[in-house]
Amino acid sequence: MKKAVHFGAGNIGRGFIGQLLHRSGYHVTFVDVNAELVNDINELGKYTIEIVSDTPETEVIDNVSAINSKEHPEELTKAICEADLVTTAIGPNILKFIAPNIAAGLTARVQENTEPLNIIACENMVGGTTVLKNFVYEHLDEGTKPKVDELIGFPDAAVDRIVPIQHNEEKLLVQVEPFSEWDVDSTHVKGERPEIEGLTWTENLPAYIERKLFTLNTGHASVAYAAYQKGIQDIYHAMQDEEILRLVRQVWAETSQLIIEKHGFASEMHQAYVEKIESRFKNPHISDDVTRVARGPIRKLGAKDRLVAPATQLLERGHKPEALATVIAAALKFDCAEDQEAVELQGYLKEHGLEAALTHYTGIEAGTELYQLIMSKIK
Repeated sequence: MKKAVHFGAGNIGRGFIGQLLHRSGYHVTFVDVNAELVNDINELGKYTIEIVSDTPETEVIDNVSAINSKEHPEELTKAICEADLVTTAIGPNILKFIAPNIAAGLTARVQENTEPLNIIACENMVGGTTVLKNFVYEHLDEGTKPKVDELIGFPDAAVDRIVPIQHNEEKLLVQVEPFSEWDVDSTHVKGERPEIEGLTWTENLPAYIERKLFTLNTGHASVAYAAYQKGIQDIYHAMQDEEILRLVRQVWAETSQLIIEKHGFASEMHQAYVEKIESRFKNPHISDDVTRVARGPIRKLGAKDRLVAPATQLLERGHKPEALATVIAAALKFDCAEDQEAVELQGYLKEHGLEAALTHYTGIEAGTELYQLIMSKIK
């Protein structure tokens, strides 16, 4: 049986990547520092996934084990030496913390195993595997790096599945939506491409990344920031609001124009993709909290992120991003006291004023067309 080492035994790791690896014939060894979670996986040897919709399904995932990387790093090194694939789903901010263990595993592996190995970071970020690779290389000695260059692939990926925060009585149970997407850059694979159910290999990953970022993530943020202003608590009920639904459809019309023009997706195919995402947001069985989706407004307002990037690119192509400007204005008003970035944003607004904050957090220069458009929406 093929062996996969997966960093992150949380809901996304078990309910998304773990499921697809299991379906593809892998024994999955989860790696985590949560002792209780690791013990539960090892004691049960399996877990259940509930695919929630109007016609719910359950799936049992077996042939799994777990390693506590904090307590047993030597076991992790051995697992990496024997692995056919390494994946992660731990959150962008945690990648640097697993890099030393991966580096130790690779250092041992390239001395005794000449089979190629691919490492794929399945994170909600652009270029996650490249980021992880850079962290790993910081912990490799100069004599090991050439061997890692030769044998270890670090292909970037784009992933998409809604797995909301949940509290289930059954140990290890995970509830997920029916839809999932996993796109991986085939140009940076070493050896043969692993055949994994639900994974699409592509030579043009940036197109798929932007399609997902500017449709799913932009749409999610648009609904959340608009809903927060209206006091609506979850995405499902926000999608029942005609004004919010009209706004997000206008946003999608704008981003669709950009994606089709820039990347050449067929308009009918892309419209079907948009409609699928709208139906996902309307799934009453798996609705996210508005404040969870809206959290991190500083990151989401970044020049290269889901709101400002498509708006800027649309203007460069001669299109006016009216709906995106409305969402950017709403994001600047997100003042959830439980969100650290929201607190920082509102503090800056209070001290420096709205005009300065807009430029400071988005990089949009004062007086430009997009700046004026957003200010008009705020006023």
